[in-house]
Order: sequence, then C-alpha cells, then structure tokens
Amino acid sequence: MDKSNTLDILKNAFLMEKKGKSLYQQAMDHAKSDEVKSFFKDLVDDEQEHMNILEKQFKAYMKDGKFVAVYYEYDDGAANAPDILDQNLKDKINAASFEATAITAAISFEKKAVDMYAQRAKETSDPEEKKIYNWLSTWETTHLKKLVALEESLIENIWHDNSFWPL
Repeated sequence: MDKSNTLDILKNAFLMEKKGKSLYQQAMDHAKSDEVKSFFKDLVDDEQEHMNILEKQFKAYMKDGKFVAVYYEYDDGAANAPDILDQNLKDKINAASFEATAITAAISFEKKAVDMYAQRAKETSDPEEKKIYNWLSTWETTHLKKLVALEESLIENIWHDNSFWPL
C-alpha cells in the first residue's frame, strides 16, 4: 500500500477517535451522577490513549515509512467486555436522557472503528501495523459491547416502566 494511503488511514483513525472522545466528554459533562461521569471518563481516557498511539505511529510513518514496534498487550478477554455495568450505573441513566442518546450515537462510532481497524489489520502485510490495528479493534469491541449492554438495559427499563411486556 502506498505511503499516502497509509497516512490517510491513520489520519481518519485519529479523527474517528477524536470524535468519539468529544462525544464521551460531552456525555461526561452532562452526567448528573458520579457513576455515569466515571463510566464516560473511562471512555474519554481510552480514546485519548488511542489518539496518542495513532499520533505516534503517524509521526513514525511520516519520518521512516514504517510503524514503530511497540508492545501492545493483546488480551482476548477484553473483547468479552467484563460485566462492569452494575445495576447502580444502569439505574442512573434515564433512557430519554442526553447520556442515553450519546450511548446510541457512540454505538455507531464504535462499530465503524471496529470495522475499520479489523479491515486494516486484514489488509496490511506490516506486522507492526497489523498488531496495532488488531489491538485497537479489540479495545473498540470492548467499548461496543459495554455500550450495547447498557443500551439494552435502558430499553428493558423502559419496557418495565411502561408495561410493554407481553401478557
């Protein structure tokens, strides 16, 4: 793959992470409870870490035409999204709130990120680039699973609150 295409992919990945961080920051700023703020703060921090990684790789690729060899802990369990979404957090988010809307929007962002990183990992022959995109794809999958689980819980709460369950 030519250098300009690889750089474009890195720039687009960085921009996607920046947009996700901005969304999570807004949700954190709007959150009324400490539990919800903490949930979104963790996502903000993760997105910032991803931006730092992508920026480092962009600079290295600009300079030397290759990715920097960096050790990324690849934890297969991360994709399983440990159940950190306790009931207290779920109860603090109203299904019609800004935070719930942010969760729905974030699911779309995270799906795009997972797909883009997984696709890039498949396409590249550079082992370091493959490693980075696999690692990012795993992390974004973790985010996605957490957000989907939270959204499903919010929907279930609405069903209960409005007696939408079948008789």
